[in-house]
Amino acid sequence: MEGAEEIQKTPLENQDLDFNFLHQTVGVFVAEYGWYLLLMTVCLYMLIQHLVNKRDSQSSSASEPVQDPISVAARLEALAASRQKMQDELDAKAALFREKQQQLEEEKRRQKIEMWENMKQGKSTKGNSKIAQSTEEASTSTSTLKPKTEKKALRKSGYNPLSGGGGGGSCAWRPGRRGPSSGG
Repeated sequence: MEGAEEIQKTPLENQDLDFNFLHQTVGVFVAEYGWYLLLMTVCLYMLIQHLVNKRDSQSSSASEPVQDPISVAARLEALAASRQKMQDELDAKAALFREKQQQLEEEKRRQKIEMWENMKQGKSTKGNSKIAQSTEEASTSTSTLKPKTEKKALRKSGYNPLSGGGGGGSCAWRPGRRGPSSGG
């Protein structure tokens, strides 16, 4: 009976029972709530990343070196000086433009007086008017006008884009007669 006593002394335990029970429990839990666990894990990861980025940005903004007032004042003075320089250049250009405009007005007034005096004396004003027009065109050279001579030249030459060809030559296409066809 020594063998029977040995059997009773060893405890009756199944080592695989705990692992199988745990494996089955976890498997059922993951099968039931797996998608929820995955979604919660992703949300938790994104929250941690957001908080880390926010903390880094706050610490980097707090660690910016404080600018000394002397360098800030020097930079502002340099900016004001450059603005003043640009304003002076603009004022000089405006004064030059005003001078040119006054000269042009004076020239026009002088030409009108000459034309009036010539008309009183009975002289022709056609030659003077051409001179006045040329100086006026020179003065308005900044604002260019579209040339109208091209359209007039095309009209005079008899150009018609529907007739084909340059000037209505002999090779123009003409539509056929309308009406019933002749024949038997």
